[in-house]
Amino acid sequence: MTEPVHYARLQDLQALVGQTVGTSDWLLIEQDRIDQFAQATGDHQWIHVDPERAATGPFGVTVAHGFLTLSLLPVMFQGAFEIDDVRMGINYGLNRVRFMSPVRVGSRVRARFNLLSYEPLPGGAQMTVEATIELEGAEKPACVAETVTRRYT
Repeated sequence: MTEPVHYARLQDLQALVGQTVGTSDWLLIEQDRIDQFAQATGDHQWIHVDPERAATGPFGVTVAHGFLTLSLLPVMFQGAFEIDDVRMGINYGLNRVRFMSPVRVGSRVRARFNLLSYEPLPGGAQMTVEATIELEGAEKPACVAETVTRRYT
């Protein structure tokens, strides 16, 4: 397991706009995680939860829900970089999300985070980060999302 990149102060990131600020470790997508997500969201479409039927479907196996892939961003953020003086972070929203490749069961994904913008706020900053969720061995990523987060010191 790779250690996250450490930044001493939130304001240090302002100079890194346009750069990669961290990359997470690979995360294995197992059927149990897909099934738990289906249970939590009520999305029980067969391409996600029925391995027998999915074997004859377009992907040959079950695939993770697109929103499951997106929901892994917090754990990937945490594993990619840490800011020592931040006491709290919140998700402020998403500007754009695209699901570009299916995430087949048994695949591994990781996220690379590029800082697109940094706006100082009272007691913190708002950052727009492009998260590219890479799919191991694939040319195209599984997902690309512009996330907007607020971090407070």
